[in-house]
Amino acid sequence: MCPPPPETPQPQPAHAPDDRAARKARREARRRARTEAEALARAETLAEAGALAEAGASTGTWSAGATPATLARLPPDRIDPAETLGDIDAWNLRHDGGWLRFDARLEDAPRAYLRPIEGGDIIADAPGDLLALLALGGPRRAGFTRGPARFCHNILAPADHIGAVGREATGTAARTNRMQRIRHRSREALLADALLARRHRDRRGLPLLYVRAETEATASLDALGQGRAFANFTIALDNLVEAAASLGRRARVVAVAIGFGAEALGGTPEGIAQAFRDLMARITAAMRARTLAPPLFLVDAECGTARIHDHPAIRAMHDLARNHGPHRLILPAPGYIAGQDRFGRVTDAGRTALAAMDACAVEAHLAGEAWFCPLPLLAERSGGQIRVTFRAMADLVIDPADPFGAGPGAGFHIPGGALHAPRIAPDDPKALILDAGPGADGAPRLLHACALPPRGDGRPANRSAIRDGWHDEGPDGAPLHRWALPADLAIHPAPPLRVRSDAP
Repeated sequence: MCPPPPETPQPQPAHAPDDRAARKARREARRRARTEAEALARAETLAEAGALAEAGASTGTWSAGATPATLARLPPDRIDPAETLGDIDAWNLRHDGGWLRFDARLEDAPRAYLRPIEGGDIIADAPGDLLALLALGGPRRAGFTRGPARFCHNILAPADHIGAVGREATGTAARTNRMQRIRHRSREALLADALLARRHRDRRGLPLLYVRAETEATASLDALGQGRAFANFTIALDNLVEAAASLGRRARVVAVAIGFGAEALGGTPEGIAQAFRDLMARITAAMRARTLAPPLFLVDAECGTARIHDHPAIRAMHDLARNHGPHRLILPAPGYIAGQDRFGRVTDAGRTALAAMDACAVEAHLAGEAWFCPLPLLAERSGGQIRVTFRAMADLVIDPADPFGAGPGAGFHIPGGALHAPRIAPDDPKALILDAGPGADGAPRLLHACALPPRGDGRPANRSAIRDGWHDEGPDGAPLHRWALPADLAIHPAPPLRVRSDAP
């Protein structure tokens, strides 16, 4: 505040000795007024600073926050990053609706970030829609890998302090439009990390990915679609839509994984395959009710465990891979590629391997390309040989390293019989020929990665050495291949060779 101009001295008569005291009193009064005005201005400044500090969120060695009313009154040049965000390397701070936008160096390179004005986690100011990777399944789907995601500001969960794994049917999920970073990585978070790693490698945009899995220990897929986990799954859809609206963006569910297989108690292969289709229809209807487009569905091809080597869910995979109704479905990998613990749950390394295959499938889907693993379709017997025709995207390979220990039949098996010398058919690179040994003559069915005898090595009993020629590299540098899915095929007699009538 500028001081008042100096007063012009006025001559005073000699007979007025009290005027000097009056002038002194007036000067004192003006001084007090100036002091009170300055104190009031300082109080207003401190009040603003106090409001900025009262709702802070921890972001470093010191934390502070801001109320929407306070920040809305401040011009952008008066918002101090240190007071508002804490002790981080941030600049260019401004408010935008209910969000603070700023630039910061929180990782290797500077980039743009967001944080709710009310406080909360800092997230990436990423381009495009809010994308979601969701899952619904049994208890084997509920595992997680400890530690945060690599792209920790892009991979988010609902801000209910549950994380990416969900409630596991222990209660009702909270409704919230807020998002928070994750402390541990579920399968969906690992998939998100793998997708972002591929995009980062190719210097593409890094979107926000919203992850959540809801699981429940039920006896069937029908019960899973009617239980508490499904109810919480629909709440996750609501939270996704609200979170996207708070950002002024659209919500889009990229993929929904259904993780259920050997948990099923009873049923037939045909019934389990139909239950998968029914659950996909139920999920699609719930999404359409929220104006969300149908997603890509992901299902691991169940191959059992070290002890469960024959199960209706394993035999259902062949039917499901061939016929998934109107839904977009990919079986990115057979379960035998992932290591398991003694309870049949996927290990951390196995979860990472499966997520890497998920990422390849999702990338192809987003690019509008087909993606599927080799699937045996037809088995035909001719003399002492059995010919198996596959549906495959590339020429078949019988891996000479046999990394899963499939044995001499490369994963094919006839109960009570022997198969050996599998080889690529000379006239079709997507077909195999096997020699039938003792006990295999006249057998009605041929099994692949299904009902193989237990090996006692802790890995799933069902396994294969057959893949196609595609390959890629996982986030950890490990090679990725499309391995053949399980199958239960009827063996048909080979048709007689037809000779053209005009042949010479």
